[in-house]
Order: sequence, then C-alpha cells, then structure tokens
Amino acid sequence: MLIKEFRIVLPISVEEYQVGQLYTVAEASKNETGGGEGVEVLVNEPYEKDGEKGQYTHKIYHLQSKVPGIIRMIAPKGSLEIHEKAWNAYPYCRTILTNTYMNDRFMIKIETWHKPDMGEQENVHGLDKSTWDATEIVNIDIGDRSCVNQKDYKAEYDPAIFKSERTGRGPLGPDWKKELANNPDCPHMCAYKLVTVEFKQMLVQGKIESFIQKVEQRLFTLFHRQLFCTIDNWVHLTMDDIRRMEEETKKELDEMRQNDEVKGMAAE
Repeated sequence: MLIKEFRIVLPISVEEYQVGQLYTVAEASKNETGGGEGVEVLVNEPYEKDGEKGQYTHKIYHLQSKVPGIIRMIAPKGSLEIHEKAWNAYPYCRTILTNTYMNDRFMIKIETWHKPDMGEQENVHGLDKSTWDATEIVNIDIGDRSCVNQKDYKAEYDPAIFKSERTGRGPLGPDWKKELANNPDCPHMCAYKLVTVEFKQMLVQGKIESFIQKVEQRLFTLFHRQLFCTIDNWVHLTMDDIRRMEEETKKELDEMRQNDEVKGMAAE
C-alpha cells in the first residue's frame, strides 16, 4: 500500500470549486467516450448514510482502446473495466476505484477535503501518527508549465497565459501563490487529496503502486489546469444548472457509446 497527499492551491473559492469540479468532470467524460466505449454512468443520485449527505455516482470506465491490441485479445473479461464509486459530500469527497477481475487485490481510494486556505494545514484527514508519518506530501502548482509533459500541453489550458474575462483572474505568474496569499480580495482554496493505492501482486506491487501514484499526479495537474482555464464557462452556473448538465451528459454518453457499438457491428 502506498499513500500520498496531493495539495492543489487554486485562485477560486471553495463554493466556486464545487461547480467547477462537476462541470470539468462532465466535459472530460465526453472527451473520453467514443469507439463504443469510454465512460458509462450507471448511477447519479442523492444519498444519506451515517450522518453523511451528498451525491453518489457509480461509473464504469471502459479501457479497451487504451491498451495494445495484443493485450485486448488475451485479457480476461472484466479486466479492462474500472468501476468508480464516488460519494460527494462536499466539501468532503471520497472516490473508490476497483476492478472486477482483480477483486480485492486492486484499489485506489481518493479522499479530498476542500479548505479555504493556501495548503498549509497538516493531516486534515486525521490519520494516525504512523500512517501520517509515512505519507508523502506532494504540492501541485497548476501555473508551472514544466510540470506538464509536452504531449499533454494545451495552450488553452495554460494558467500562465490565461486571463478570465468574467473574473479578471490570471494569468498565473511564477509568484502567483505569494501574490494570492497577500491579496485578501481574491478567493483561494486548497484541495487536499489523500490517495491510497493498493495493488497486491508479488514482485511488481511497489512498482505498480508508484506508477499509479504518478498517473494520479498527472491527472490532478491536467484536470485542475483545465478547471481554472474554463472558469468563464462555469463560474456563473448554479448547482441546479450542473445537475441538468449531468443528466444531459449521461444521455450524450449513452448515445455515443450505443451509436459507436452499432457502427462497430456493422463494420464486422
């Protein structure tokens, strides 16, 4: 098991982030769907359990096109699908990813607290001392272009050159965090993402868990760069707008997957 805490500071408020996160997730889901696969939304509904209240989602990520053809041919059924169950009790969120084929040998858990600070709080997840001492802290700077691989770079999602027309925020220069901390008029927050990875496989467990953590860091970096740079698209939306958008997105994803499946069968 490998645990890391990623801290992402943003020049937006905790309240704004709730809308921006859901908007960006919906947009990313559309980009990942096609070819008869992608993101399938099974459940998206309110929940309440043990005093916790929020929105529950269950999605399946179909990954067939993401792996080499030879692996698709020999991979067991279910091994190329990731199930994501998420409990969004904002400002606390919990996401668990599993794989039917791997069963209890594979798990990624992401727990996030969204706090109105600059990422200086310690152990916001309340871990026991031994676990916290073994947890690596990783600070992600969305304005640092050097943290993005060249193949992932998109100018439209570069906070270093983006300026919001609606809010006037950006671009984010080299010292943007210091400037933000000294500017009481600009909202700010930090997403504290605690990522627990477990991959029970002899000989390769450590390497795979480290690799998955690197993938999560890359995804967090790209996601939050996109979130900030699309602020003009979502900052004016309400949660009711977001729920309508999610329902529309689910219908679009289902139609995209079904249409591409039909095309695939026709081609055969």
